[in-house]
Amino acid sequence: MLKKFFTAIGEYIILLGKSLQKPQKMRVFWKLFMREINDLGVNSFGLVVFTSIFVGAVVAIQMFNNFDASSFPIPPSFVGYATKAVLVLEFAPTIISLILAGKVGSYIASSIGTMRVSEQIDALDIMGVNSPNFLIFPKIIACMIFNPLLIAISIVFGILGGYIAGILTGNWTENDYIVGIQMYMPNLFIYYAFTKTTVFAFIIATVPSYFGYNVKGGSLEVGRASTQAVVWTMVFIIISELILTQLILS
Repeated sequence: MLKKFFTAIGEYIILLGKSLQKPQKMRVFWKLFMREINDLGVNSFGLVVFTSIFVGAVVAIQMFNNFDASSFPIPPSFVGYATKAVLVLEFAPTIISLILAGKVGSYIASSIGTMRVSEQIDALDIMGVNSPNFLIFPKIIACMIFNPLLIAISIVFGILGGYIAGILTGNWTENDYIVGIQMYMPNLFIYYAFTKTTVFAFIIATVPSYFGYNVKGGSLEVGRASTQAVVWTMVFIIISELILTQLILS
């Protein structure tokens, strides 16, 4: 089992080495890049917005309930600040990245895996095309550029969700919430959030690509590879979050 794991790590690193090279034809690369931006980023916009609004509302309500149950009086404006801090530090970068790992990761693994079992990748190799660079590199660049934008949008709509929750529940006033989200927050929090997001984006693009590229068999194996890709992508996201938290915030 351990030997198999380290063999997979070695194959993953070798595949990355082949992928992270200058494209053979930039015109073809830009065409593929724009297609990946649409498939991996733009098509995830609605899911990110929907999830973020409800997550923001839940976080704000939980913060209010915790503050209200406290034996010390806490100003209502801190609901806004706490919601913003929690969204920036944890919920937007991590939860949205885990959701994208499921949506985007399964798409990447299944699309590349289908090309493998239908021998399209073999055809590219025979024609002298660097197939890992051709298939994977545009996905890596698209994810690392667009995912931080999705997380920024998630933070904004999460804060909006908390604002809407205040209007609907009447637990805190609009002015208190706005004052709270305008409170000073260390720039390190923003740096931490987007550093995490960039690392997660790289994992989301590369781990499913590895599983899809190395599929052996038929359509049934493609489905299994997609499942494995999502699981291992989530595992690596959680492990990398622990490491980054220790490195940046400690």
